[in-house]
Amino acid sequence: MTQATMAPPPAAAPPGGTYEPFDPAYSRDLLQRVIGPVADFYFRARVIGAEKLPRQGPLIVAANHSGTAFPYDAIVLDFSLWRRDGLRPEAKFRSVFEKELTQVWWMRPFGVDNLWRRGGGVDMTFDNFERLLQRGERVIYYPEGVPGIGKGFYRRYRLQRFRTSFVRLAARYDVPVHPVYVVNGEWVMPYHATFPPLDRLMQRLFHVPFLPLPAGVLAMIFPWMWYLALPAHLTFVVGDPIDARAILRDVGVPDGEEPDRAAADRAAHRVRRRMQGELDRLVAQYGRQPYDWTSLKAGLHNAGKRAMLRRVLPTGWPASFIRNERDHFRKPARNWLVGALRDFDLAAFYLPFGWPLLSLARWLRRPPYGYRGLSRAEARVRQGNFIWRLCERPLPPRPDRGRD
Repeated sequence: MTQATMAPPPAAAPPGGTYEPFDPAYSRDLLQRVIGPVADFYFRARVIGAEKLPRQGPLIVAANHSGTAFPYDAIVLDFSLWRRDGLRPEAKFRSVFEKELTQVWWMRPFGVDNLWRRGGGVDMTFDNFERLLQRGERVIYYPEGVPGIGKGFYRRYRLQRFRTSFVRLAARYDVPVHPVYVVNGEWVMPYHATFPPLDRLMQRLFHVPFLPLPAGVLAMIFPWMWYLALPAHLTFVVGDPIDARAILRDVGVPDGEEPDRAAADRAAHRVRRRMQGELDRLVAQYGRQPYDWTSLKAGLHNAGKRAMLRRVLPTGWPASFIRNERDHFRKPARNWLVGALRDFDLAAFYLPFGWPLLSLARWLRRPPYGYRGLSRAEARVRQGNFIWRLCERPLPPRPDRGRD
């Protein structure tokens, strides 16, 4: 692994022109050092049928969401597909994500600044989604949105109401929709329950889409538990493409005609019903052993042989994510003592009620450890705590094209 010694990125995005937060070098390092080992040895992720996905866009991958936990299913799927395509920048899928993931510190993995966008993600707005397809991107989209991941274990594998944007845009631009079925993701946190009144309160006060119970209470005490995940054997199955124009024709919308809201809802419902039937079949095929303890034992043994066990187990994830982030911008430590002291704040993840200490350390320390010396506006942009609209800050031309 090559240590990067570059300076931290500018505190603010360019005031005009193009804006590209995706950092291929950082993302490769994150995959190789952190996400890859966790996906390979802990979740033992597998993607079945990936050869069905076109190598070039435009393309929509529509996946079910699950877990009632941090969106590890989305992270693992995104990076697994990129690794399959050789980690080339132009081959990176663009995941569109909900604004809640950028608005607050604790909705980014271990508070890593702007991680979703630096990993290739783009804020989910209808206009952003359309512009990505116009420029030929392959887009990962979750039609259920937040309700999919927050539905609770008692509604496992029950697809929630689909949004209509992907059907409308796929039909408008004649883009194939490839369903991806996530099996065993529901078992990442099987003991969680959610309560709508409490979730609405959390959204209003803390900008958190839902509070999973009982683990949410434990996470208030021990910060690292907010990101806890059990070792579900994540299986992603790529389905055959869905023709959105054909679906709309079936509900009475001729080719080339923009569907009204009711017709778009009927089309999205048909896609959901079709995906629900296939998901049920695949759960019966791949979901009988959601943890597969024999496979997990072998995975952890292999991680231990490669000296990766500490970073593979959930207790080591805070250090893995944050040190990888900081190592991208700093020189190697002179010795182990210096290495431990300069990351002293990581201990707060394991201390009772360590959240205030984590927050205080970030505001008192200089970059890459915190925001001391930056204005609040600069710190806000570095964190990524804003809505990125492509109409205001467009992406640069794709590297494999002369223009968008």
